[in-house]
This record gives sequence, C-alpha cells and structure tokens, in this order.
Amino acid sequence: MSASTIVALSTPAGPGARAVLRLSGPRAREIVLAATRFAAPSGAAAERPPLAAREVRRGRFLDGRGEQPVTVLWMPGPGSYTREDVAEFHLPGSPPLVEAALARLVALGAAPAARGEFTRRAFQNGRLDLTRAEGVLLLVAAADEGERRSAAALLFGGLGDRVRELRERLVELRVLCEASLDFEESDTGHVDDRELARRGGACARAVEEALRWEERREPVLGLPRVVLAGAANAGKSSLFNRLVAVGIPGDRAIVSRLAGTTRDTKRGLWRLPGGPCRLADTAGVVAGAEGSTAEDDDPDRAAQAFARAEHGGADLVIRVIDGSRWGGGEPAAVPDGAGLVAWNQVDRPGAAPSPPAAAVGPLPWVAVSARTGRGLEALGRAVDAALGRLPAAGTAAAPGGWGPTAPTAPGAPGAGGWGRELSVRHRHALECCRDELAAALEAHAAGAPLDQVATGLRRATDALDAILGSTTSEDLLDRIFARFCLGK
Repeated sequence: MSASTIVALSTPAGPGARAVLRLSGPRAREIVLAATRFAAPSGAAAERPPLAAREVRRGRFLDGRGEQPVTVLWMPGPGSYTREDVAEFHLPGSPPLVEAALARLVALGAAPAARGEFTRRAFQNGRLDLTRAEGVLLLVAAADEGERRSAAALLFGGLGDRVRELRERLVELRVLCEASLDFEESDTGHVDDRELARRGGACARAVEEALRWEERREPVLGLPRVVLAGAANAGKSSLFNRLVAVGIPGDRAIVSRLAGTTRDTKRGLWRLPGGPCRLADTAGVVAGAEGSTAEDDDPDRAAQAFARAEHGGADLVIRVIDGSRWGGGEPAAVPDGAGLVAWNQVDRPGAAPSPPAAAVGPLPWVAVSARTGRGLEALGRAVDAALGRLPAAGTAAAPGGWGPTAPTAPGAPGAGGWGRELSVRHRHALECCRDELAAALEAHAAGAPLDQVATGLRRATDALDAILGSTTSEDLLDRIFARFCLGK
C-alpha cells in the first residue's frame, strides 16, 4: 500500500452539471472529515460515526472560501478500486468551485495524482492484473463500439484468466519434472514420460488458443479482418500467398493439389488502396462438420471449428470458388456471412470467365487468378467498397471487373495505436511462451534430462508473467500508465 494520499479530477475539465474529485490513500478518511460537514443522518445511520463503513453521505464541502453542496461516496479498503480507502466528492461542475475544492484537498495533505495513478495502485495492490489495467486504458480511449468491446474483453479477464490458468498448468508440469528427478523409473514417485507429454501437449494447445483469442480481439482496435473461406482446394492458399506477398509480414500457406492441406489459420497483412487489413486463410469448409469443436481429437474436425470461429468474427468473408471446377454443388458449404465472391483460377483451361448466378447468388463477385495476378487489383477495390472505405462500383461484369454493387458496411474502426502496441506485447509474450514450451517438449521427446526440460518450462512461465505484469519492468509500466488520463 502507498504511503501517500492522492487526489484528482476524474471527470472532464470544463463546465458541467457535476464534477467528481477522487481521493485514495491512508489519509483519505481524515481529509474527508476535515473538508466536509455532513448532514445529520436519520435512523440506524445516526447511531454510527460517519465513514465507519461503505456509504453515501450528503453535506457541505468547506472549500476555504465558502461552502458548496457535496455528495460523498465512501469506499474503505480493501473493498475499493485501489484497495485503499477511497472517496469520491460529487460537486457542482462550475470550474471555479472545482478548482477551489481541489486546492482545499491538496492543502489538507493530498498529493495531485499522476496520470493513471489510481489504476496503477489497483495493479500494484493486486486488484487488477496488467491486462485488466490495459483494458481500463483502452476502454477510456474507445472511440466506437468495436473498440469498446475489445477493451471490455481485456478488462473482464478474457486474456488474463486464460494466461493465469495456463500458468498454473505450466507450473504443475514443471513440478512434475523436478519431482521426478529424485526417483528412478521403477519408483512410484516417478512420472511417466507419456503423462508429461500429454500434459505438455495440452499446455501447447492452450497457448495456441490464447494466441487466437488475442488475434481475434486485436484487429478491432485498428484494422478490419477479412477471411478467405470456401471448399477445400478452391485455391484459397494460393490466393492468400499472392495477396500478402512482397515484403508484407505474415504466414505463408502451404499449397498442394491435395484437398485439406490447410488446417491451421494463416494470417497476414493485405495492403489495399483504402488502407491495410488483416487477411486470414482458413481450412476448407466441409458440409456436415458443424458439430465439431476445437477440442476434437480429429485434427480435421478441429480445423473446421477454428475456421468457423474465424468466419464468425470477420468484418468481411470472401467466398473463394474454383471457377474451373465448380459443378453447382458447392453452395451448401458456404459460410454464413459471406459478403463477396472471388471467382478463382480463371486462367485454367475450361474456366468460365464469369460465374453463373447459381454460384454467387446476390453477392458481388470478382474474377481472379492467383497464378497470373488477374483481377487482384479489382478484388482489393471490391473489398474496400464492402468495408465502406471506398465508394462501391456499379454493375460492371467484365472479366476482372466486379459484379452487382457490394453492400456497404460501417467503416473500419479508427486506428487504435495504443491498442495495437499492447496487443503486440501480448502476442510477443505468448509466442515466446509457445516457443519455449515447444523447445522443452522437443527436448523431453529427445531424451534430455528433466532438469533441462524444467528450465525450458520456467522460461515459458516467465513469458506469461510478463503479460500479467508480475515480471514487467518499471519502465514499461511507466509508459503504459502515463497514457491514462488524470483521475483514472
């Protein structure tokens, strides 16, 4: 707990119906009683002294120049936001009155709070982990509903809870390794190698799920998410590789004539005239796999579950159809929410230059070739229009042009530089955890000593601790909390 008591205006500066001054620290009760004359309570409240418990009291604030009406919200620690004694003064929003009240609280011994100091105390006192504190920052700065949802996902523990659970599992695995060092394989205290491998594999899957969660959350803060979907072997991976090529960071998708090559989702940055977007390549959609989940043992069914999750969270789904092989039976596998059709592989012999109505229905379409690059520029313009970033085109149907006018969607959320920087931090730590865990499991499979495996598991755990803030440097904490506004 801090030795000082801090105060700040926690509502926007300027005239308003009401202003709120927030006070936190060990002298909060003393300062409130010195600055406030409370109205006489009635009933049971009259039998106890003021501020003996959590309560709301009305009275007059003595600002040194006169009096003004005040409502005091008293929240004693540790049941408060900062886990310290906290008071809020709800006062008339006249700037001169607010300035007088703030000056009075400082004169009574409160120190002006630094940016983010209330939330930093909540973090340091164990009320919030660092991910939740970052959620507070992003929620205050949210400019639209998408940014609000993304911030709320952090604030309410979407990442922090996953990381804490994963951390516990890694610690248990490390304990098993270290405990086994004292036993021979024939002893009852020795842990079977297969059990260590099973638990390690479960941890690896949990890391990947945390990464996917963060990747699904982060683009809301700045870049729209576009997903390629369609039947297996429709040319999605070739199209993905062409669109994210030439110096643009991202995964590379494996291309093969065999259907179902893509299982894991691949992601990259696609630069468009209206601005960049995040592009994802997913496993081919298979009819009848709707009941599969990410936990299914069958990797193909698990891939289907991950693909559906990507489709559901996208700003735009591009349905990719192989124009050289379409036979009329594919629409049953079209994901819900598809907003644009890429009539792909039109360079192949026998491919129709434009799709039949039965293939695209009411959706706008673009004829493309991943191999030759034909139509890719038009596809980019169509995506911009569908995202509401460029005016929609007309009803051109020339090869490489695009068909019926695309429905416009709300514009992409404004770029949240802070949010993207924080998400990069999260993803980097999760990737470090994934890599250290993979190295430890590979070493174990190769017969390395268990103490070496345990060291790798400890490094993986340290990476998670950086997300929660327990091993985060003071310099990084200073940078994060300095971005808060005063009073938060």
